[in-house]
Amino acid sequence: MLKAADIQYLKHFFHFASKYKTWAWTGIAMLPLSIASSLLFPWLVIQIIDVHLTQGIEQGLWLDIGYLVLVLAVNYVVDAIYSYNLRKTGQHTITDMRSALFARVLKLPRSYFDHRPHGITLSRLTTDLETIGESFVQNIVGLVKDSLTTVALLIMMFFIDWQLTLIVLIVMPPVMWITAYIRNKLRAMYKITRSALAKGIGYLQELLLGVKTVQLYRAEQEVERKYKGFNDQFLKAQMKVNKYDAILFAFISGITSVTIAIMIWYGSEQVLQNTLTLGVLIAFINTLEKVFVPLRDFTSQIATIQSSFAAFDHVEELFVEPIEEQGLNLLPSQQVSESLKTFQSLEFINVSFRYRSDTPYVLKNVSFTLKKGHQIALVGSTGSGKSTLLRLISKTYQGYEGSILLNGIELSQLSSQDTMPLFSLMMQDVFLFENSVSFNISLGKPDMTSADVEQAARYVYADRFIEQLAQGYQFQLDKNGSNLSAGQTQLISFARAVAQGGQVMMLDEATSSVDSITEDLIQKAMQRLFSEKTVIAIAHRLSTIRHSDNILVLERGEIVEQGNHNKLLALNGVYASLLKEVEK
Repeated sequence: MLKAADIQYLKHFFHFASKYKTWAWTGIAMLPLSIASSLLFPWLVIQIIDVHLTQGIEQGLWLDIGYLVLVLAVNYVVDAIYSYNLRKTGQHTITDMRSALFARVLKLPRSYFDHRPHGITLSRLTTDLETIGESFVQNIVGLVKDSLTTVALLIMMFFIDWQLTLIVLIVMPPVMWITAYIRNKLRAMYKITRSALAKGIGYLQELLLGVKTVQLYRAEQEVERKYKGFNDQFLKAQMKVNKYDAILFAFISGITSVTIAIMIWYGSEQVLQNTLTLGVLIAFINTLEKVFVPLRDFTSQIATIQSSFAAFDHVEELFVEPIEEQGLNLLPSQQVSESLKTFQSLEFINVSFRYRSDTPYVLKNVSFTLKKGHQIALVGSTGSGKSTLLRLISKTYQGYEGSILLNGIELSQLSSQDTMPLFSLMMQDVFLFENSVSFNISLGKPDMTSADVEQAARYVYADRFIEQLAQGYQFQLDKNGSNLSAGQTQLISFARAVAQGGQVMMLDEATSSVDSITEDLIQKAMQRLFSEKTVIAIAHRLSTIRHSDNILVLERGEIVEQGNHNKLLALNGVYASLLKEVEK
């Protein structure tokens, strides 16, 4: 029996499939013809043997044989049309599901990706959907057809000879009970195999991204050992799947052979006593194969369908995962659009935040104000809450305590679509796509012209090195910009932030491992940003700190000092101590 979750998965699948109902109904329309041809075949066999061969009546023999060939040909054609149309429907449905799932992933909260390996999400979008596409669609097609055909054949057999049919029906209950029992076992095992496979893919992706580090520090044996653990977990679960699948297959095959043997024994006695014709016995044995072969195939279909339902379990997790800001009490966009056209102020009032209710606060009673045209630098030791503060502003995380006002409106009541056009964010971890320099600045936005890209690059002095590259702005970057220096990748990320047109620049400045020439360009870019833009930045360089209107010194999530450079130096407190460390 299908579980409630299975029925829900089927509803979800058929919701996407409804777009292709013409193809589906064309295939389904072939079912009656397929079943009719399956029923005509044994009737024609009885006719040929009992009327023509047994009684020696040659007249009409070749006509009946012609009908038999025609029935087989029709059966093959309608089965092909049925299978092609339903599989076509299934593959287009899976394609739509993949597109919808990818679009949904793009709308998931940014915090979602902080807690889950990217490889697991990748597995949901690739192997799990592929399993549904290849296994679920193809086997559901076969299962529906085989089930209806089997029922129709049993009904026909019952009307031809109910005693022989009774032999078949007697073995059905144990077959169905064993199948249901092993079905539940397979479902549990397939869920484990899908989970182990997803974990393995996630670890493999992480490993390939850091393979140079592994090789550099000679950690190959350790990562091999860990990956082998995922493989062994998958193998152990898969072997249990194979065991139950083999048991079920052998059981069905054995039941088939025993039933045929009983039918031959019983039928032979009836033929000798002239209470049963030879044609009926041969037709029954032939039809029995058509009944039990689907039952035997049913075991493998059940196994693959169970694998598909296990994949559905994983895919459904993404479909039910709340998308960004879903369920929050947000103000209508039209109500706030005028208020957010121009940035005026950002105010933190006694803001506290922790990532989970059972973890310590990472921000405690933080209060400050950023006004248009002003610059704030965030300084403090690692773990003091600087990056968390930027994540709250960018709405990566929700659920803060206190109040954050953007142009006087509570930030929690605004959607990301309303707030993010005001901000351009450049994080410390720069990611560049395997594409042109121009694409990495514009991110492929159609409304951004090549002139806009070049203007943004000039603004942060990135044009100095871009124009020296082969093909200039069309220079193709390798994976994550590995064919550029660290400083050059940062300048491109600066240009990207400027090109996006945000009125407030949020920068997690990172200038380590930068050559002196590029560092000079970065410092010029920072000075220009701080002199001409509204900026809130995590500052690692003394030059950045000096150009800030206000410096927030954070320690264990609290602002312990704030003011400009000279004011904080005069206090001779935490800021002065940090500055001495920077200058060493």
